[in-house]
Amino acid sequence: MAFDNTVSIVGNVTRDPELRFTPSGAPVCTFGVAWNRRYERGGEQVEEVSFFDVTCWRSLAENVAESITKGTRVIVYGRLDQRSWDTPEGERRSKVEIVADEVAPSLRWASAQVNRNEFREGNGTAPRRTAAPGGSPARSAAPSYGDEEPF
Repeated sequence: MAFDNTVSIVGNVTRDPELRFTPSGAPVCTFGVAWNRRYERGGEQVEEVSFFDVTCWRSLAENVAESITKGTRVIVYGRLDQRSWDTPEGERRSKVEIVADEVAPSLRWASAQVNRNEFREGNGTAPRRTAAPGGSPARSAAPSYGDEEPF
């Protein structure tokens, strides 16, 4: 049985993204998003705020760390992930976070300039271009996007 564990949220970044690297060198970026809900109850305006922790990996992590800052309105698409751990006092804690597949600025009240980054191979480096016969640089093979259309 297959199911889809995806979530999409739109909200404001609550803290600047923090870029770190795992011991194996994989980039990981974390930041927070707040989502406000306003409604009327009994003739009074009520506002509820939900806070979400977001984690990004690899090239998305690096791009988010370079592009997003506290206060930016973003759209986050990803999956929910739950982690559990024991505190030093022996208490069991758990946390649900969003592991992002996509992060983008919201263009509802802002504009953005999109700059396409050069494709990076799995180790974070750009593919090498070698000289073709005759001295002109050869084009590297086009990256594979699977079912996704490149833009």
